[in-house]
Amino acid sequence: MLRAVLSLRYVMLLASLGAAFGALLMFWEAIVKLASGFHAIALGHDNAQPPISAVMGATDAFLFGVVLVIFAYGIAIGFVFDLPGGVRARLPRWMRIEEIGELKRALIEVIIVYLAVDFVTDIAESESHASWENLVLPLCIFLLAGALSLMSRSHAPQHRQD
Repeated sequence: MLRAVLSLRYVMLLASLGAAFGALLMFWEAIVKLASGFHAIALGHDNAQPPISAVMGATDAFLFGVVLVIFAYGIAIGFVFDLPGGVRARLPRWMRIEEIGELKRALIEVIIVYLAVDFVTDIAESESHASWENLVLPLCIFLLAGALSLMSRSHAPQHRQD
C-alpha cells in the first residue's frame, strides 16, 4: 500500500516536464522578440521604441523561462527523485528544495520580479504619458513584497528572551 502511494509522486514528474517544455517555449519566444528588435534596427527605424520594446519583452520572456527551469528542477529533484546525500550536497543551492514552502516563496519572489520587469516593459512600450491607472501594477508589486516580508517573518525562528 505504501509503495503504491509513494509511486504517485511520479505524477509530479509531469508537472516538472511541463515546466521544462514551458521554459523552452519562453526561450524561443525571447529569441523571436530579439530577432524582431534586430530586424527593426536593420530596417533603420529612426524611432528607438521598437528595439527597446523587443529587448524588454525578450528579457521578460527569458526571465520567465529561467523561472520555469528552476521550478522544473525543484519539483523533480525535491519531490520526485530521491538523491543520495553526497549527490544532493553537490547540487547548487537553488536546486535543493526541501519543502513546498521554498517553492512557494520562490514563486512569489519570481512573480514580483516578473511584474516589475513587465511594468518597465509596459512603460517602455507606452506611446503616451503614463496615467494614474499605471500605478496599479507597482501597487500590486509593493503589496506582494509586503506579503513576502510578512511570510518570511512568520517562518523565521522565534527567539525568546528569558
